[in-house]
Amino acid sequence: MARTAARALEVDPKNVFLKRRERPRGTSQYERYADEERTFIVSEAGLRFVVNLSDYVDTGLFLDHRITRSMVREAAPGRRFLNLFAYTGSFTVHAAAGGATCTTSVDLSNTYLDWARRNMRLNGFDGLEHRFVRDDAMGFLATDRATYDLAVVDPPTFSNSKMTDEFWDVQRDHAALLARLVERMSPGGVIYFSTNFRGFKFDETALSGVAIREITARTVPPEYRNRRIHRCWRIVCGN
Repeated sequence: MARTAARALEVDPKNVFLKRRERPRGTSQYERYADEERTFIVSEAGLRFVVNLSDYVDTGLFLDHRITRSMVREAAPGRRFLNLFAYTGSFTVHAAAGGATCTTSVDLSNTYLDWARRNMRLNGFDGLEHRFVRDDAMGFLATDRATYDLAVVDPPTFSNSKMTDEFWDVQRDHAALLARLVERMSPGGVIYFSTNFRGFKFDETALSGVAIREITARTVPPEYRNRRIHRCWRIVCGN
């Protein structure tokens, strides 16, 4: 496959990277498996992002959320933005580019927070109004007292990080997390929640005072044959 792709696209075979995504078993997780630092800068909607093609299963930019990122950018003017499970900060970059007054990016990984900072600096967003917090999402919401107008929650299906005592399970934990987040949102605040867990069932009964609408069909890019590459909801918080 790699040789054919190189030949068809006229790419040097040394610049073709083959990744194998396997279904995690038990408590196993994807981890860094190389240290080549083959990084490149790519463009999306006039913004720039660092991707690493060599060292992780994922590159640092999830292409299936291209449309969702544009929605966040359009909703960002004048908003206080929160990005939970921020990963490399691509949603934060779009929010800042859209005119968010301040941003907060939360992730347990220093590696990903440093990556998010680099992506923000690459696009000229390096002021004190952009905050990066190393914490798990539940712990952050338990102690943070700020108010937000716009938030993104795009968690992993499962995480058993050694940096926390509790493991994360999106099916088990999403309702409690979102209930805490709603408490931090302003009246009329908007939350975009997404998951790629195929068997996911949204527990809407656990949330009150909000309007919930699934928008998956609008957020999956047209080139994806798999229309269930992710699922996405827009949650509007009440008064």
